Amino acid sequence: MLRELRIENLLLIERAELRFGEGLNVITGETGAGKTVLAHSLDLLLGGRPRSAIVRPGAEEAWVEGSFELPDEVRADSELADLVERLPPGEEVTMARRVSAAGRSSAFIAGRSASAAELRALGSRLLSFYGQHEHRKLTLAAAQAEILDGFAGEKHLAVRERYRAAHGEVTALIREREELEAREGARERDIDLLRFELDEIVSVAPSSGEYEALEADRDRLRHAESLREGAGVALLALSGEEGGGGATAAVAEAEGALVRSGGFDPALGALAERATALGVEISDLARELSAYAEGIEANPAELEAIEARREAIERLLRKHGGSVENVLAHAEQCRSELQRLEQAGERRDSLAAEIEAAKDRRAKLATKLTTARKMAGTKLEKEVAAELSQLAMDGARLEVALAPHPGGFGPGGAETIELRVATNPGMPIAPLGDAASGGELSRVMLALSGLGPGGDVGTLVFDEIDAGVGGQVARRVGERLQRLGEGRQVVCITHLAQVASLAGTHFRVEKEASGAASVARVEAVSGDEQLAEIVRMLGSDRGDETAAAHARELLAA
Repeated sequence: MLRELRIENLLLIERAELRFGEGLNVITGETGAGKTVLAHSLDLLLGGRPRSAIVRPGAEEAWVEGSFELPDEVRADSELADLVERLPPGEEVTMARRVSAAGRSSAFIAGRSASAAELRALGSRLLSFYGQHEHRKLTLAAAQAEILDGFAGEKHLAVRERYRAAHGEVTALIREREELEAREGARERDIDLLRFELDEIVSVAPSSGEYEALEADRDRLRHAESLREGAGVALLALSGEEGGGGATAAVAEAEGALVRSGGFDPALGALAERATALGVEISDLARELSAYAEGIEANPAELEAIEARREAIERLLRKHGGSVENVLAHAEQCRSELQRLEQAGERRDSLAAEIEAAKDRRAKLATKLTTARKMAGTKLEKEVAAELSQLAMDGARLEVALAPHPGGFGPGGAETIELRVATNPGMPIAPLGDAASGGELSRVMLALSGLGPGGDVGTLVFDEIDAGVGGQVARRVGERLQRLGEGRQVVCITHLAQVASLAGTHFRVEKEASGAASVARVEAVSGDEQLAEIVRMLGSDRGDETAAAHARELLAA
C-alpha cells in the first residue's frame, strides 16, 4: 500500500504531500490543473524515464518520494534478494527520485542510492499502473497474451520462460546447422587458408618484445664503428696515452694533495674522501669502456640475419593487427576455427540429435502452455463476463481465441492469442479493436484489471481509465473500482463525479496564479469541500442547490 507521496518542484506542483488511505482514493480537478503530474510522479517512482522540462521553472531540481508498506512476500522474493539485503528492517520502505534541471536523474531506496532498474523491480511488486489510454493497448496481440498468461498464474509464467529458453535453443541450433551447410562448399578452401596463415606464424614463432629487441640489436650493429670510436675517445680522455695522463691521473693528483692537507681541517678531509670516491668511479668507468670497445665489432652476417628476422616479423605485423600479441591471438583463432571446420562433419551429426532433443523439450513445454491457457481462458471469459455485466454491458462476452501458430511454434508458444468480444447480446464475436468503442474498451480494460499481470500487488493506480463513459455507466465504473479496493488500495485520477463520490479518500488539484507562474495545489477534501468538488464535477457552481442536492445523493448512495 502507498502511504504517502511527496512532490517538490515537478512541473506545476511546487510542493505537495498526499496521505493515501485504504480502499478507493480519487484525485480530481479541472483539465490542465496538474492531475497528470501526479501520474508522472508515480511513473518516476517506478523507474520511468523523466520527461523533458519537468523541473519547475526557477528550481534546480524536482523531487518525488513515496512511502510504501513492504509485505513479507516481497521481502521473501528471491529475485529481490540482493536489494532486500540492503533494506532496513520494518514494514515500510521509501522510494525516491531526483531530477535536475539539466535532465540528470538519480534514484534512492530507503535513503540509499539505487538504479532505475532497481526501482522498477521493487515498484512492480508494490504498485501496478494503468495509464491514460491504457485500454488502447488491448488491441495489441502482445498485450492480450500477457493478460491471459498473467491470469494463468506464476507457475504458468515460469513454464513460459522455460519454453522461451527451449525455443531460443532450437532456433540457435538450427541457425548453427544452416551456417555449417552454407559453408560446406567453401570449407576446404577456408581450411587451406587457415593452415597457411597458421603455418606462417608458427614458422616465424615471434615472441612478445622480440621485435623491439631486434631493432636495438640492428642499430647497434649498423653503427658498430661509430660506437667503438666513441668509447675509444672517452677512454682516452679518462686514461690518457700509454704514458699516463687523462682524467684518472688528474683526479689522483688532486686526491693526493687533499689527503696531505686534509688532516689539518675536517672540511678538507671530507673533500679528500669525495676525491678518492671519484677516482674509484673513474677507474671503473674506464675499465667498462675498455671492455665495451673490445666487444663492439661489425658483423655483417649477424646484421643480415637480424634484418631477415625483423622483416619476417614485420610482415606478420602488417597482416594481423600491428603487434606480436595480435599475431599470436590470430594464431589461436586459426587453430580454433580449423578445429571447428575439421570437425564440421561430426558437429553436423551431433547437431541433428541436439535439434531433435531441443524440439522435443519445446513441444512438451508448448503442450503444457496450451493446456494451461485453455483452462485459464475459460475461467477468464466467465470472470470478465460477470464484471462486464456489472459495468452496464449485460450480455457482453469475452472470448479467448487460441489459433495454431503459423510457423508451428513461436517465441510465446504453439498458438497465437487473441481476445475477442461481443459487446451486446446477439452481436457477432469480433477482435477487440473492431468490436468495441472507446468507452467499451475502457470498461473491458477495467474488467480485466486486477486479473492479469500485476493483479496481486497492493496498490492499483488508474489514470483516467474511465474515459469515454458517463451517466449510470460511470456509477458502475466507480463501483467496480470500489470493489477492486476491497482488500487492496486503488488510486484513480478521474473526471467523473459518480466515481469520485465513492472514494474513501479524495484529493483535489487546483491551479492558481502565483506571480508570473501558475502553481498546482493538492489537498485532501472532505465534508463541505468534498461536496463542493462533486458539484464542480457535475458542471455547476458552489451555489447551485440542485447540483448540491444531486451531489449529496451521490455521496449518500
